[in-house]
Amino acid sequence: MDLSQILNDVNNFVWGPVMLAFLVGTGIFLTVRLNFMPWRNLWYAIKMIMEHKADNKGDLSPFQSLMTALSATVGTGNIVGVATAMALGGPGAIVWMWISAAFGLSTKYAESVLAVKYRETNSVGEMSGGPMYAMKNGIGGTFGKILATLFAVFAVCASFGIGNMTQANSISSAFNASFGWSNEITGILLVICSLAVLIRGVHSIGKVSSFIVPSMAFFYILFTVIIIIVNFENIPSGLAIMFQMAFSLESVAGGVGGSIVASMLTAMRWGVARGVFSNEAGLGSAPIAAAAARTDHASQQGYVNMTGTFFDTMIICFLTGLVIASSGVLGTTDPETGKVISGAPLTILAFSTVYGEGAKYIVSIALALFAYSTILGWEYYGEKSLEYLVSNRVIIIAYRVIFSLITFIGATQTLDIVWNFSDTMNGLMAIPNLLCLLILHKDIANECFDYQKNFINRGL
Repeated sequence: MDLSQILNDVNNFVWGPVMLAFLVGTGIFLTVRLNFMPWRNLWYAIKMIMEHKADNKGDLSPFQSLMTALSATVGTGNIVGVATAMALGGPGAIVWMWISAAFGLSTKYAESVLAVKYRETNSVGEMSGGPMYAMKNGIGGTFGKILATLFAVFAVCASFGIGNMTQANSISSAFNASFGWSNEITGILLVICSLAVLIRGVHSIGKVSSFIVPSMAFFYILFTVIIIIVNFENIPSGLAIMFQMAFSLESVAGGVGGSIVASMLTAMRWGVARGVFSNEAGLGSAPIAAAAARTDHASQQGYVNMTGTFFDTMIICFLTGLVIASSGVLGTTDPETGKVISGAPLTILAFSTVYGEGAKYIVSIALALFAYSTILGWEYYGEKSLEYLVSNRVIIIAYRVIFSLITFIGATQTLDIVWNFSDTMNGLMAIPNLLCLLILHKDIANECFDYQKNFINRGL
């Protein structure tokens, strides 16, 4: 057995049913433990996004922190992941994506609370936080430090692959197919654009993310809503098929669902897996950005950051799924290969029912912007994880440069071994992070109930 096959098998195990059950199970436990406060306070959390805290410690406003986190999560998963989930798990996968995201709200809230509560100030006055600091300062002792080191190592490794090369490859592939650009030209442009932002650090990432993320999300949502309006007569049957196949022992998606065959377990597996891949709730990445926020209470930023899961999965992923379900293209086979079309080509096919040839340009540009923002967000995650392991500033600056240069390799090469390895590292991040959440659940609950009593109930 070659190395590529071994890594593929390991990756399938890491992202298998046990891990997905651990992720969703932790979310269910935290939702109940916190008396459903993340659900009950969702509207409050959305209203808090734009509140400005100029006098508090931190590097970014709550909005910039959320946008930095969203820049890393709103990515190829919203376009490619949703289409893949529906092609392999049927329309019902979208329902399970939604269900996992609902419990993911509590997970994202909890990990962000701990990130702010246990954050530290580094040698240049910036905030450093995330699961590794919660493990070191919250759990403490040898066990806490071992968990923190493992998480940081996994995050650094994942940043180069899942947060860099896979995204760069998605951009170059999209531009090559739609505009005929060579991969080398796209790679050079990516290096220049990445260096221009990343070399200046977190403030630059926060400013750029605050512009790119809302803009690209607005236009993508606008284009999807137009398709849904045009195909409105198919929406009721599309929604019916989603819920029918989400809870059916085994069924065929007739009508708008094409000829996709899927069981409830298949829909659950692909829906949860692609949902977690997209919103990253439980992986421990987004809390690193939450720790940089200017806020006067850990729970406040916890609420702000959890809205990332709501916007990413419950809005953008759901709209993509509804576009595919209502356009009647699900289950279409490629005449050349005879295989069911999935991924970006399926999303483009759905968009083409309204926009014709323009669909490939719309989806390609959206995919490129989503992927580029993911590169920016993941550089920050990798940098802060590396900073935990090695505090030398020269190494940190070198990481920014190397990270930017590697986008060229990602844009011009297909390295399955590297991608499988980094995807495995991405999944392994969840293990120490989820253990930390379960061990420190009392700390999370205390912060939650204290904030509810002294701020929300008093209208502050």
